[in-house]
Amino acid sequence: MALNEQRSKDDAAEEQIEYEKGVKHLCEKGHIRAVPKKYILPVAERPTKTVKDSNVLNQNLQLPIIDFAELLGPNRPQVLQSLANACQQYGFFQLVNHCISDDVVRTMIDVSGRFFDLPLEERDKYMTTDMGAPVRCGTSFSQTKDSVLCWRDFLKLLCHPLPDFLPHWPVSPLDFRYAEETRQLFLVVMEAILESLGIMEKEEKESVMEEFENGSQMMVANFYPRCPEPELTLGIPPHSDYGFLTLLVQDEVEGLQVQYQDKWVTVQPIPNAFVINVGDHLEIYSNGKYKSILHRVIVNEVKSRVSVASLHSLPFNTTVKPSPKLVDEDNPKRYMDTDFATFLAYVSSQEPNKKDFLDSRKLL
Repeated sequence: MALNEQRSKDDAAEEQIEYEKGVKHLCEKGHIRAVPKKYILPVAERPTKTVKDSNVLNQNLQLPIIDFAELLGPNRPQVLQSLANACQQYGFFQLVNHCISDDVVRTMIDVSGRFFDLPLEERDKYMTTDMGAPVRCGTSFSQTKDSVLCWRDFLKLLCHPLPDFLPHWPVSPLDFRYAEETRQLFLVVMEAILESLGIMEKEEKESVMEEFENGSQMMVANFYPRCPEPELTLGIPPHSDYGFLTLLVQDEVEGLQVQYQDKWVTVQPIPNAFVINVGDHLEIYSNGKYKSILHRVIVNEVKSRVSVASLHSLPFNTTVKPSPKLVDEDNPKRYMDTDFATFLAYVSSQEPNKKDFLDSRKLL
């Protein structure tokens, strides 16, 4: 009996090691006709496209569109108002006519996809559960904590200051142009968001922007393989992002869903547009005026999907707190001060769930 128990434990440990090598590895081992049990969500958490499910809208969501060229032109006041409305009502918007060329965006998506085409032996060099590693290849959402794994592999790259981290990056992807240009785009959009919040005084705005100049940036390349039973699992579960803003580019395959008016709706990709969303830090900084919104990723059985997210915030050692400009008698402070170390400690101690971390920082 003891021998059989030990064999079961050994088999389970070996199976777990296989899972930690990623979904791509499982698919490469052989044709998967069914989703392994480890990836099957409880019934209540599974995605569905049936009309009977009142939590899912069957039509796609047209996010607010912000024209970057208009933002820099004489119509800036009107665009700032549209930006404020988007951050308050949706927590998401699509940015078009921006300054990053189609070629740079397409190349980043292409080289990200090619990284996941590398042999496992190459990808394995960067596999680690160390959340502070400059380069981290992994799988699922939080692979050491997830009770159910997600149908997703990822490559996370710390990007700023770029000369510090570039030597650690894999040969593929090695498109530092995208990291640099995305960071510059973030700074311009973030300055506009400060203005949309009413933070117009030169000294205060310059002080905040100086912190963002020295702030953190992490790029995440996501790969979602074709899935034989997409109705049983998710690419990423419902969550919000921790930083100020996330700038996302994606291929032509749908997958991103946003919770809007308590329903899940699919975002229709616009070629060469950035999908930008409010993060938890911006919700805290705005004292709740702008909201980080739950979003998730669904998978499909026809095509794999690639996306690249660039997450931006203040420096890792900086305290994030509501702007004094947005706190008064009518709008008391709604969030505790926080920092990245607090976030890491929280997510390292338990399985991430929706907006639990942000909820833990609320005062009201």
